Amino acid sequence: MLTSVLLFAVGLILLIKGGDWFVDGATGIAKRFNLPDIVVGATVVSIGTTLPEVMVSTTGALSGSAAMAYGNAIGSIICNTALIAAISIVVKPGPVNVKSMKMPVIFFFISTALYCIASYALGEFPRWMGFLMLSIFVIYTILTVRNGLKNPDAALEDDEEENNVSRALWQELILLVIGAAVIALGANLLVKHGQIIALELGVPETVVALLFVALGTSLPELVTTITSLKKGRGSLGIGNVIGANIFNLVLVSGVAVSLAPFAVPCDNTLLETGLNMSLVFEIPVMIGVMLLMCIPALLSKKLGRWQGITLLCIYATFTVCQFIL
Repeated sequence: MLTSVLLFAVGLILLIKGGDWFVDGATGIAKRFNLPDIVVGATVVSIGTTLPEVMVSTTGALSGSAAMAYGNAIGSIICNTALIAAISIVVKPGPVNVKSMKMPVIFFFISTALYCIASYALGEFPRWMGFLMLSIFVIYTILTVRNGLKNPDAALEDDEEENNVSRALWQELILLVIGAAVIALGANLLVKHGQIIALELGVPETVVALLFVALGTSLPELVTTITSLKKGRGSLGIGNVIGANIFNLVLVSGVAVSLAPFAVPCDNTLLETGLNMSLVFEIPVMIGVMLLMCIPALLSKKLGRWQGITLLCIYATFTVCQFIL
């Protein structure tokens, strides 16, 4: 058990560090070809920070652990919104750019509707659903880049320091390859030993994925949010969280489902009722926290500290409920 916990922690560290190397290498290569910051931010950086979730969910799906693939996507969205974004809102509430926020919010709820159709109506995620999710990802990325090029002032700025300038192309290529390899190794350790820990503790794999794996794979978003707060640009962190949430639904789940379709896990039930926890509790919480963060912000054109405090309370309650329900 102790060995599995240690290797699980090593897997998390490898995911974080590998993601960091991958983003550094990819960003350096993209800038070397003079790609605009918005293109780099909306594609290379966003995909890079979501790559840990992609690898964990894909590894889980391919190894027959549908619960890991399924729970990681839902858990990451709840963690991103009710913990990471909530911290940003509590520390620095303020105005939001409604115009630039509308499109990501619309795409998120379109993606959520698709996810709900698979979960509630179909009871499974067939391969065609994965292809549809990836199509939405491509459309969203293209629209984000196009809008960013048309409105550079509203575009997400690249926060990378100028530490890529001194590196040679071969060094950036090595960072890219090593980063991807380290992420793959970390994902394998995380899934394998997450399953062992779940078995030893007698809790469903979904719980491990929803809490520990989701928190670990969401650390790149946490780092981005903290960095944005330090630079006095908290809204950038919020934008990154919403974008990451979309990617969790359509890129992370899309890749996993396209490679290895799976049925909705039913190993975690609500008390003695036999009801699927993900359908009656976890997905509603995922939708609820996003509604709580986005709707008041769009209506009032600002984020209030009360939203952040409420979201943190929801996350704490959600975590406790995973062990007592």
